Order: sequence, then C-alpha cells, then structure tokens
Amino acid sequence: QVHLVESGGGLVQPGGSLRLSCAASGFTFSSYAMNWYRQAPGKERELVATITAGGGSTDYADSVKGRFTISRDNAKDTVYLQMNILKPEDTAVYYCRRRGSNYWGQGTQVTVSS
Repeated sequence: QVHLVESGGGLVQPGGSLRLSCAASGFTFSSYAMNWYRQAPGKERELVATITAGGGSTDYADSVKGRFTISRDNAKDTVYLQMNILKPEDTAVYYCRRRGSNYWGQGTQVTVSS
C-alpha cells in the first residue's frame, strides 16, 4: 500500500526558510518521479516542483524558481523541498505526490507571516 507522509511545515517569518520532507513507502521509490504541490485557501492546487526518478532533472513553477529546491534521497525513500526567501504568498498546504498517480500525502501546513 502506497503511503506518502509530509513533514516540516510550520510558521515562519517572511524571508525565512523551511525544509519539507515526504517519506514514501509501499512502492519502489527510486523508479518514480515525484512532485510537490501546494494549495492556498480558496485557490486550486498548483504544481510547485518535479524531480525525476534518479534526481537528475528538476522543474519548478515560475513563482518559486530561484527560491525553492526539490531533491531526493532514494536510499531513504524521501523527497525534500527546501524553501528559501519565503513570502506570505507561499502560505499553503504542501503535498507530495507520486507523479502521474493519484497517490498523495496528507499535506503539511506552511504559514509565512510576521
């Protein structure tokens, strides 16, 4: 059974940093690309970042380019999202997803506020 469990969210001041983690189980993690999404109140869920199965290629939404970095550790079955220079508009629930599937984590709340 596929499980994705996000962690690392919290309250941070504008300009601060957070590192999100998504621990995967129930499938061969190293064989799948992974996504990070986010959903702000009253808005649709949006794709934030993608990383290929081997970690050699990444892609980002324009709104986070240069500030966020997606990475993975296939030995630990974990994908990460390093978020720097956070802005109030980054406030959302962040989810990881196995790319191309309907497997999602439960989400972790990120709030950027002074």
